[in-house]
Order: sequence, then structure tokens, then C-alpha cells
Amino acid sequence: MSTHDEKTFIPYGKQSINQEDIDAVVRVLKSGWLTTGPEVASFEGALKKVAQTKHAMALSNGTAALHAVAHALQLGPGDEVIVPTITFTATANAAVYVGATPVFADVRSDDMLLDPEEVRKKITKNTKAIFAVDFAGQACDYHSLRGIADEYGLALVSDSCHAIGATYQGKPIADWADMAIFSFHPVKHICAGEGGAVVTNNDLWAKQIRRFRNHGIDKDVRQRQEQGTWYYEQVDLGYNYRLSDIHCALGRSQLAKLPKWIEERQRVAKAYAGYFAEQTGVRPLVAHKDRSHTYHLMIAVFDDQQSRDSAYELMRAHQIGVNVHYTPVHLQPFYQNNYGTGPGDCPVAEKLYDRILTLPMYPGLTQEDLERVFDLVSNVVVQPNNISKAG
Repeated sequence: MSTHDEKTFIPYGKQSINQEDIDAVVRVLKSGWLTTGPEVASFEGALKKVAQTKHAMALSNGTAALHAVAHALQLGPGDEVIVPTITFTATANAAVYVGATPVFADVRSDDMLLDPEEVRKKITKNTKAIFAVDFAGQACDYHSLRGIADEYGLALVSDSCHAIGATYQGKPIADWADMAIFSFHPVKHICAGEGGAVVTNNDLWAKQIRRFRNHGIDKDVRQRQEQGTWYYEQVDLGYNYRLSDIHCALGRSQLAKLPKWIEERQRVAKAYAGYFAEQTGVRPLVAHKDRSHTYHLMIAVFDDQQSRDSAYELMRAHQIGVNVHYTPVHLQPFYQNNYGTGPGDCPVAEKLYDRILTLPMYPGLTQEDLERVFDLVSNVVVQPNNISKAG
């Protein structure tokens, strides 16, 4: 094992902020609008270009965006929403927020993406929507999912919080889904501090989401000022899910760098691919050739749980901030206690969960950083008897 300065902590993901980003935020702080101002529309305009959609609505975070989508679809008690069990809990929680029931579907073992055949098995007369998740930055099998959604008259929503800028068969994901959702959390591709967005071509849903993020009110402060009126009406029950101009300014500055950062992530992924090709006992997830992978996460799949657990402990001890994404949602206590889910419901996901580890993936990782990661993984999968020596 080579020696490196292992006092430097390497996280699994982080934001990249430069002077342009700082200047954009300072400019807004010196302006007359800190929220509901012109920067929101500017950011939304930039998002529409990336997503190639008619509408983009910025919200306070990705979870708020998911909640807004569930509201716009008029989901409620008695309705079922199919979600993959490998996702952050917010995807399923969005259904619960509106009184609907999340139904968990298993994933495929090669890519950990929602399995269309498992989706088909879960459909009932109460199913109203499919919430697909572009896990780790790779688009789902939208050809199959779109066909299933159309066959049964279901809404198809893409939780693309991991995959802004990704494509499927040469088209943006929003071309396949009825609505797509993005996140601008610091570990995502672009950072707004916090933030999320919904993109769609549907006029009615866009109007409903704009109201929903603003307490259900038909006009925000800036619109009332422009119209020279104080009057507004609350026409729906909504929330304060607005994204401020400060966040939008940072988001818009970051969005301009997205193509470069995707290329950088793909460079890092290529280095990982070269490493994995020479190893036994560990593999990456399959990257499909008909998709542009944006690599939010780098997932390593070990042959057994012991190796994964050993790698986690060893790498954490050597200042590598590895993580596990995710505990299958159907195994979370809330869902087991309230929805009767449990072990055995999604066997592929459950087996993978015991063997996956999230390795560092972000722009700016150096070759030396990657060699530190490679050395530690190799120490587990190639020389398992030497783990204690490496510590």
C-alpha cells in the first residue's frame, strides 16, 4: 500500500464554489430583491434551457419539489404511487405528504435502477403514478417505463435529483417523463445552498406548482408590484416553498458550469472504471451505452458484506468519507410500522444494500486522491488478511 498524506479528509461529495459564485450572491445582497425577485425568473429560464422544457419552477429544496408534484397530480387518500426502494426517503415521503400510499418496487441488480417488470407487478386499480429515480446520475429505462405508464394511464415522474444534465437515448429525461425534479443540495451537480426545481411542459401543472410554493396565493409580491395592486387571493392550500433570489443567483452561476463539471465527473468515473477492471471482489454499477451518465455517486458493489464493512471501517479510519446510499426505504422503521413493509419485499435491493459502498466522486478529485481510494479498496478485496496492518 502506497503512502499518502492521509490527514486530508476526502468526502464522498462536495460543492465547488469560486469567485464568480461569490460575486453573484453579493450582487443580489446589494440589490433591492432578496426573494421573489428577478433572479428567480432568470434561474428558471436557465433551467428550462438545460431541461429543454416549457416550464421550470424553483422551490426551496428537492423534497419540496416532490411534494409539489404530488399536489399537482392531485394524489390523495386511496391512491398508490410506485417508487423504487433504493432512493432517499423523500421520494416516498412525497406520496405520504398528500395522503397517498407509496408502493415499493425492486431494482435491477446491475445498475440499481427501478426494474420495469417489478413496476408492472405492483400496479393495481389504485395506482396513479410512477416515481422513477435516476439513481447515482444514470437515467432509468424510460422506454419501458413510458410504455407501462401509457398502457395503464399513469403519470410518470422522474426524480432526477441525481441526474441534472443526463440524457436517455439522446434526449433529456424530461422528454420521457411528465415532470422531472432536480436538487441543488451542496453534494449535487450544482449547488444553490439548498434548492430544488420541477420542470414540465404541462401548463396546468406548472400553474399549480407556482401557487403551491407560495401559500396557494395567485400572485407573489413582485407580480403585485408590477401590476400596481395590493390585492391577491389564496385559491389553494399551499406552503412557503419559495427559493430566494440569493439561492437562485448562486444556482444560476453554478448552472453555467454544469457541462464542465459533468465532463469532470465522467473523467473521474473513467479512472474508477480502469481500476475496477483490474480487480476481483468488487465492481461498479453498469453504465449503459444508450445514456449519458452524470455520476452524482460512485457506487462500488463488493462480493460480500464482510468486505464492504471492512472497506467502510478502513476508509473512514484513513479519512475517506465513504457512505452507503441507501438503506432500502421499505426497511425504514416508519414504513415498516405504518405501511407493513419489511424484509423480503424487495430482495434484490436488500441483497445489494449489504454490499454497496459510495466512494468519492466530485470535480477536483486528483489522481493522488484516487490512488488513496484505490489502495484502500485493494487492501480489502485483494489482501483481506492485511486489513489490520493497514490501520
